[in-house]
Amino acid sequence: MHEPMHELAFYTLAGAPESPRELLDEIERGEQLGLGSAFVSERWNIKEAATLCGAAAASSQRLGIATGVTNHTTRHPLITASHATTMHRLTGGRYTLGLGRGVKAMFDAVGLDAITTAQLEDVAGLLRRLFHGEVVVEHDGPAGRYPLLFLDREFDEDVPLLLSAFGPRSLALAGRAFDAVLLHTFFTDETLQRCVTTVKAAAEQAGRDPDEVRVWSCLATVGDHLPEPLRLKKLVGRLATYLQGYGDLMVETNGWDPAVLERFRADDLVSGFRGALDDKATTDQLEHVATLLPDEWLAPAATGSPEECAATVLAQFDLGADGVILHGATPDELAPVVDAYRRLRPHGRFDDLPANPGGRRTPAPAHQA
Repeated sequence: MHEPMHELAFYTLAGAPESPRELLDEIERGEQLGLGSAFVSERWNIKEAATLCGAAAASSQRLGIATGVTNHTTRHPLITASHATTMHRLTGGRYTLGLGRGVKAMFDAVGLDAITTAQLEDVAGLLRRLFHGEVVVEHDGPAGRYPLLFLDREFDEDVPLLLSAFGPRSLALAGRAFDAVLLHTFFTDETLQRCVTTVKAAAEQAGRDPDEVRVWSCLATVGDHLPEPLRLKKLVGRLATYLQGYGDLMVETNGWDPAVLERFRADDLVSGFRGALDDKATTDQLEHVATLLPDEWLAPAATGSPEECAATVLAQFDLGADGVILHGATPDELAPVVDAYRRLRPHGRFDDLPANPGGRRTPAPAHQA
């Protein structure tokens, strides 16, 4: 078993798994490879985050674990806080609670209100108070009105909080009120640098140490060692699915040409397609979709040989990222890239990173500072 590289992570149950039990083998394999953390995304089917996080904790010994992400409005704050403190103690401090806004179209469809920046800041404050044993009486704020909130007066738990962020307001919120930030897949180099700058500047303005807010790049990792149909699914299919759901935000964030997005949406296959393209489209359909996407839109990803993928991963740190999630692939699929990365990995560069993906860096000994 390799020593963990705490700067690297993977998503468990990437895509649309047949069974959540696949997580158990992925966690074991991720630890064997030396990946540092497992991120647990949530979909309202067989990927309920709290259950999966518990399974990941029970199946691991040293992996960091993070929800990546859930939404605070789908559970009462006491349930969310109880989940987080349970995971914190179950893992011996390896857990980070990740929150995000969710997808507006999905929220509209099921009758949930859109999540605001003010709500996220308010609920982060509430959760921290509960983690540290406070009794909250007559709270009335953006996150809701609660006559009484408390867990245990003896609690004094430092459970890190992570925020999934896209726009400048969310990024600034992450910098001033969260311990880590999760960026989106297919961010260009320029977008990644701008996001890092926004987060770190907001942290500094809030009187925090910018180095204590960890920025996670989410990098699609699709090497040539994978079969071509699978590469199409993980690269073209994945980006196309994001464009289906929130293409305007992706295009605005990266400074891409909105006219290309309009042509994509107007395409007969895309406009009439039912479901997510990365889940339901055939190889022939994905080959067609590939003709609608410019090469530069697919470029922000780790592709090519395992060595080329590893070099792209390492370059994310030079752009300012504190961690990289190797997105969209299982540990077995990532194995050649992880092995290649280990050979490139700078000695000592990441020694101060803890297993917890939202945890604070460990200060270097005085004689090394």
